Amino acid sequence: MRIAMISTPFLSVPPREYGGTELVVHELTEGLIERGHDVTLFATGDSQTSAELKSLYPQAQWPPELLTDLNHVSWAMQKAKEGDFDVIHGHSAVALAISRLIPEIPLVYTLHHDRDEQLSAFYRYFPDVNYVAISADQRSREVPLPHVHVIHHGLNPDKYQWTCTPGDFVAFVGRLARVKGPHTAIDVAERAGVQIRVGGDVHVVDREFGEREVIPRLTRPHVHYLGPVGMGVKVPLLRDARALLAPIEWDEPFGLILIEAMLSGCPVVAFARGSVPELVEQGVTGFVAPDQDELVELIRPGGAVDHFDRERCRARAVERFDRSRMVAEHEALYQRLISAAAAARRQRIRIA
Repeated sequence: MRIAMISTPFLSVPPREYGGTELVVHELTEGLIERGHDVTLFATGDSQTSAELKSLYPQAQWPPELLTDLNHVSWAMQKAKEGDFDVIHGHSAVALAISRLIPEIPLVYTLHHDRDEQLSAFYRYFPDVNYVAISADQRSREVPLPHVHVIHHGLNPDKYQWTCTPGDFVAFVGRLARVKGPHTAIDVAERAGVQIRVGGDVHVVDREFGEREVIPRLTRPHVHYLGPVGMGVKVPLLRDARALLAPIEWDEPFGLILIEAMLSGCPVVAFARGSVPELVEQGVTGFVAPDQDELVELIRPGGAVDHFDRERCRARAVERFDRSRMVAEHEALYQRLISAAAAARRQRIRIA
C-alpha cells in the first residue's frame, strides 16, 4: 500500500520530549514500513524517519496555532492528491474539511483528544470518514459516528528496560496540569513516606495552576524534579521506579505514559478515570484506586507495589501493547477501505 501519513506541524516525529500524537505517528509509520508498505510522512523537517519525509516547515512550530496547522495540512493534502496514494491517514481535524476536495482517496482520522464539543459538532459533517478511537471509553463519550474503529496505541517494547529490583522512589511523568494530577501525586508520596521523581513541564495554558499548586510543591524534601524528560531520562526512570502515579482528574482518552510504564515492568497506580480501567489490569499491570487514601496504601513501604510481579507486567504489556498489534490493526483497516474504494470505482464505471 502507498500511505500518506500526515502528522502535526507542532512537534517533530518522534518528539524530543512531550508529544503523544507524534510518538504514535512515529511508531505507526516505522511499523508499516517494516511490514513492506510505502509510507510518505508529512511532518516537520527536523523529524527522523525511515519513510520518505516531506515537510513544509523545516522546524517544529510550537506552540500550536490554527493557521499553522491549516497551512501544513492543506499543503500535505495537496501533495497527497498529486501523488498516487491508496489511503491518507490524518492526525489533525483540518484534514476532514480538506478531504472534501479529494473524495477519491479514503481518509482515516485518529481521535487523539478527550470530548470537545466544538470538534464533536464538526465531526457530524463528515459521517463518511473512518475514525480511529484510541480507547473504547473515548468512543463511548464521542458523538455517534457511523465508522469508528477502536485501536489501542502500541509501542516498540525494545525501547524500554525492566528490572526485578527497582529503586526506592515512585514517579510522575506528564504535563504539570490539574487534569494530570501532579499535585496529588506529590501529596500522596509525602503521605506514604516515599520519594518521588517528577518529570514534566508547565505549559502556557496551565501556568496559573502550575505556579499556584505545582511549583511550590516541587521544593519539598521528598521531591526530585527532573524537568521535561525525553527517552534518555524516561527509560531508566520507569525501569527503576517502584510505581508510576497517575492520579488523573479527567477522562483521559488513552495515556501513553501508562503503557510505557507497563512495558518497563513498572506498575501503574491510578484513579479510575477515562481509559484507565480499560488499560490497567488490576494486580497484573498496576492498580486502579478510588481515592488518595488507597493510593497511599498501595505505594507505602511494604505495600502492594513492593510485592508486584514486574516480569509478568512487562510480558502482559508486550502482549497487549506491542506496536506490531497496532500496526496490523491499522493495516487491516486501510486494506478494507482501499478495497471498498476500488469496488466503488468499478461500480461507477459500469454505470457510466
